[in-house]
Amino acid sequence: MFPVKIHRFEQTQVLPVSLEEAWSFFSNPRNLDAITPPELAFQTQSGDDEAMFPGQIIIHRIRILPGIWTNWVTEIVESEEGRYFIDEQRFGPYRFWHHLHRFEPCEEGVRMLDRIHYALPFHPFSAPMHGLFIRPQLEHIFSHRHRVLEERLSNPG
Repeated sequence: MFPVKIHRFEQTQVLPVSLEEAWSFFSNPRNLDAITPPELAFQTQSGDDEAMFPGQIIIHRIRILPGIWTNWVTEIVESEEGRYFIDEQRFGPYRFWHHLHRFEPCEEGVRMLDRIHYALPFHPFSAPMHGLFIRPQLEHIFSHRHRVLEERLSNPG
């Protein structure tokens, strides 16, 4: 068995909305499609038809490379309304994926933290892909998300 290398990615963003508005937006799985870069063609296939709850299975389809698609199955493993939720990959492109979404009120609105711990399959053979492709793509995804949220939540309607 190959060893596992766990990577960490973290981003904080201040949203100019109330905690209730932030929670309402992020706890709705349907909103994930709208904040993901279009080149990934991210589509939620199932599991987005009810309010988020621990144990919820959400199935997405994502284009990981031109012409190469995969299903990404995540489970909401923990949630405390208005404070945080955690999704974990059950099947998909990563060997391990644990994503904490935390929300806390601040003077400017809501401080949102994304903290992701992830591992790639086939370590150590995938190590060069991390620096060349995976980490930059993750940074691009969250940079895009940051911009979209800034535009969308700063100019409601």
